Amino acid sequence: MSVSRRQALGLAIAAPIATPIATQAARAAAAGPVLPDRASFAATPIAYLDSASTHPISLGARKAMDAYVAGRTLDPLAPPPVDRAATLATFARLVNADPQEVTWVQSTTMGEQAVLRALGLPHAGGRIVTDMLHFYAAFPMYQEFAKRGVDVAWVKPRDGRILLEDMARAIVPGTKLVSLSLVSTYNGFQHDLKAVCALAHAVGALVYADIIHAAGAVPVDLHDSGVDFAACATYKWLMGDFGLGFLYARRGVLDALPQGDFGYYGFAAPDAPPGIALSPPQTHVYPMDPPGDAPTSYRRRPGALGHFGTGTYAQAVVAAIDHGLNYIDAIGVSAIQAHAQALIGALRDGLNARGYRIITPPGTRTPLLTALLTDARARLSEPLARARVRVSLHDHHLRISPSVFNDLDDVDRLLAALPRA
Repeated sequence: MSVSRRQALGLAIAAPIATPIATQAARAAAAGPVLPDRASFAATPIAYLDSASTHPISLGARKAMDAYVAGRTLDPLAPPPVDRAATLATFARLVNADPQEVTWVQSTTMGEQAVLRALGLPHAGGRIVTDMLHFYAAFPMYQEFAKRGVDVAWVKPRDGRILLEDMARAIVPGTKLVSLSLVSTYNGFQHDLKAVCALAHAVGALVYADIIHAAGAVPVDLHDSGVDFAACATYKWLMGDFGLGFLYARRGVLDALPQGDFGYYGFAAPDAPPGIALSPPQTHVYPMDPPGDAPTSYRRRPGALGHFGTGTYAQAVVAAIDHGLNYIDAIGVSAIQAHAQALIGALRDGLNARGYRIITPPGTRTPLLTALLTDARARLSEPLARARVRVSLHDHHLRISPSVFNDLDDVDRLLAALPRA
């Protein structure tokens, strides 16, 4: 890669400077890691361009998880556990939400299903509008809803986009829910979420957004968008791990919905202070318990936790998430997005030169780039394995997703390994 090309793409090139070393170190610590940041991740011979499938765990997150395990093995030198309430608050700040609007869920899909249960779906019936750039594994669920009497409207993409006018035609009076992916896992298309919410709210519908490919990768402002519900897992752009994610429910929306989930974390003692600190219901069944007319006395916790809080969750993953969120905060989502776009631009140029048909719409500012290729998995598996390059390969398309540790050398290595389309 030539110096001029790197400069044109906006990637930093080291140059001698006269600033004292101590001052440089202080500035670097204040500004967070400089991108590309390979030092925060384990060295690997692989050019890994598949973070939209699974983001590598950073060395810092691994250390945080090791510290959690040390505590679980009763190591007297183990540090205190991560403050889980603070982690929820950090995520809330990342997506511009209030901490009480956020709770833990096992996965994005579990978050989406919790919302559907709260709405009484599929049994209550009604109309759902979704689109064909939503997460493809949700398609069978909505197909099953249709078999059970739900009126499911499917909005089709045009030129890799879901057009707002097509959404407007589908979101008619009587629509109960609009369900979409803010950023499509297929090709990186990003909805104008605020505009979709305005259409939905105008006819009395609520909006659910899958934000797994948005949170941590592109700026997200849930309050400004007006979205009613959102969910994501953490093993992608939040740099956490499998088994834990977040569910957002807009303040006030839950007041009109019956509770669909009941569990340990959703209830507290009647006199428990506000917040999400653990305070189990007061029992009246054991020796020396205070008397009561029922087995327990309790109050429902407020907000998302009270409505959706159920059983225990993967607490080792909280340590990884906590580190990932603080890492993202130190760099800034806008800087992460800009870095990815520099690499995406080079990838677009290289794929076009090799004759690939790119189906990620021009102007998209997400870190996913998808191209069509007949028999992509069969044709590309061997040459990419030989070149030690990892992307997401499917039957007839490939998806490339660079992250904070990638650089233009990774892009060049991928392009050199690709045959002409």
